[in-house]
Amino acid sequence: MKNLIVITGPTAVGKTLLCLDIAKHYDIPIINADSRQIYKEMRIGTAAPTEEQLRQVRHYFVGTLSLDDYYSASMYEQQVMALLHTLFQKNDYALMTGGSMMYIDAVCNGIDDIPTVDEETRATMKRRLAEEGLGHLCEELKRLDPEHYAIVDRNNPRRVVHALEICHMTGHTYTSFRKNEHKPRDFNIIKIALNRPRDIIYERINNRVNQMMANGLLDEARSLYDHRHLNALNTVGYKEIFAFLDGCWSLDEAIERIKGNTRRYARKQLTWFKKDSDITWFSPDDKELIIKHIESNG
Repeated sequence: MKNLIVITGPTAVGKTLLCLDIAKHYDIPIINADSRQIYKEMRIGTAAPTEEQLRQVRHYFVGTLSLDDYYSASMYEQQVMALLHTLFQKNDYALMTGGSMMYIDAVCNGIDDIPTVDEETRATMKRRLAEEGLGHLCEELKRLDPEHYAIVDRNNPRRVVHALEICHMTGHTYTSFRKNEHKPRDFNIIKIALNRPRDIIYERINNRVNQMMANGLLDEARSLYDHRHLNALNTVGYKEIFAFLDGCWSLDEAIERIKGNTRRYARKQLTWFKKDSDITWFSPDDKELIIKHIESNG
C-alpha cells in the first residue's frame, strides 16, 4: 500500500522543522502545500524554506512560479497527482505539508473539473477588472450566476473573476461545474495536524513577524509594490506593508497589523482543520509518536 502523509496545522506552529525530520526518516522529498510559497518572489513574507533547508531535503512546489503566472487548486491537484505517481514508484511513503486548506483538500478529496480558462478570456477579464472595478463585476456575476454569487467571497477579485471567466467562456454557469464529488484515491492518506496552546502559537507568530522584518520583509515588499494588484500579493504580510508604503499607517502599526491578521488566519485554519474527522492531532514536539502513528496506519 502506498501512503501519502499529510502534515498540516496553523501558521507558525512548527511544521517545517518536524517535516524535515520526517522526510529524512523516510528518505523522501517534501511536497509543499502552501499557496504563496510557490511564488519565487515571495520568500521572506511567506516564511519559505531557507536555502539550507532546501539543500537538506528536496522540496516540490517552492519558488516555482512567478507572481503573474496563472495557477489554481485544480492545477495543483493535477500536478501533485502526477508527481505522486512517480514518487510512489520509489517509496511506499510520500509527504505533503502546508497550511493552505484548499490545496490539501484538492489532493485528498479532489476538486471539481472546472474548464481551463483560455488566455484570451483571462486577458479580457483582467482588463475589465482594472477598468470597471470589482463591484461592477460582482453585479454581473449576480446576473449570470446568482447561485454562486450568493456564496462567493465578493471581496476576493480572483474568485469573482474566475467565475465570470467560466460563464463567458463556456456559456454555462460556474455553479453547473461544481459537483463537490469526492474522488477516490488509489493510495492511503494519513492526515496529521499539529497544534500548540494558543498563547504559544501567538508568541511564535509575533516572533516570526519580527524575524521577517529583520530578514528584510520591508525591502521585499517594496520591490513588489508595483505588482500589488496581483492576487498573490493580497495576503497577510504584504498588504499591510503596502498600506505603510501608501502612507496609511506607520511602520510599527503595519507590523502590529501583520501580527494580528496572522493570528486571525491561524484561528481560521484551526477551525477548518477541526472539521476534518480524519485528522489525528499531535504536538510538533512528538516526533516519535508521529512516526509510530504513521507506521501503524500505513
